[in-house]
Amino acid sequence: MEQEQFNQRTDLSALTEAVDQIRNVLGNIIVGQKQVIDFLIVGLLADGHILIEGVPGVAKTLSAKLLAKSIDAQFSRVQFTPDLMPSDVLGTPIFNTKTGDFEFRKGPIFGNIILVDEINRAPAKTQSALFEVMEERQVTIDGETYVMDEPFMVLATQNPIEQEGTYRLPEAQLDRFLFKIEVKYPSLEEETAILLAQHGLVNKTLASDVKPVLSVQQIQSARAIIRNLFVEPKLLEYIAKIVNETRNNASLYLGASPRASLAIVHSAKALAAIQNRDFVTPEDIITVAIPVLAHRILLSPEKEMEGLTTSDIVHQIIKKIEVPR
Repeated sequence: MEQEQFNQRTDLSALTEAVDQIRNVLGNIIVGQKQVIDFLIVGLLADGHILIEGVPGVAKTLSAKLLAKSIDAQFSRVQFTPDLMPSDVLGTPIFNTKTGDFEFRKGPIFGNIILVDEINRAPAKTQSALFEVMEERQVTIDGETYVMDEPFMVLATQNPIEQEGTYRLPEAQLDRFLFKIEVKYPSLEEETAILLAQHGLVNKTLASDVKPVLSVQQIQSARAIIRNLFVEPKLLEYIAKIVNETRNNASLYLGASPRASLAIVHSAKALAAIQNRDFVTPEDIITVAIPVLAHRILLSPEKEMEGLTTSDIVHQIIKKIEVPR
């Protein structure tokens, strides 16, 4: 392919500079987890919600809080518990004795960055309270519609190990998350670095020291730029082939929806942008495919018994389909 086709058409320097600042802020506190940090930034710029899954103590909640602190926007946190009611999340009408009218008191869902901690601890009734607001960015209470301020992003965490007192997220809700990020244990070297930092043997940055590096206006501008990034038609066809294969794969009981195809496009554009490219490559698509697709598909009972995971199947599909060049 001719070199001139790769000439930069869009100036992304301001965006990549801000992204580098966020990476540094989070990287100074969270050792390792570079891909997790990048996926969080991609989710923010692609205007999507993120489900963060991992065992206790791997900095799921801390990662979400630090991302929120690096943005000059309103942050809310909701701790999901089995006795949490939908009104505890969305808000409720309160009778005002002075005016004799009901006034709507907004719940913690009204913010820009919303951390839903341990989302699978609340029953289906409370989880369903997030359906409308995650998809349509609005809440309807007693026939009245309240539109959320932009940006609006839900960062939810869950523990994959605990079963007692948890409720499995329905497929319709999982499909509303752009990414499901799996946070792994740190390596030996990374854990040693964590201990050194916490023990005070090296300079450490505290979470309370984090200052915003991105404004709401900058996020809106970045999203507008990313939406207009170039994607070749053959790459769109490649995405369609990957998603279509999930619907015709013998190892899967449930395939991915068209929403998954759009999620890959949006997140691949954002990933390209944070790498200072104004065009999408097949590698961008491959990188985001597993976090976009793995939580949207279901294994057949036979493959589940064999110990395979949905990520394994997505990986197989990617290897099977010819990469456009």
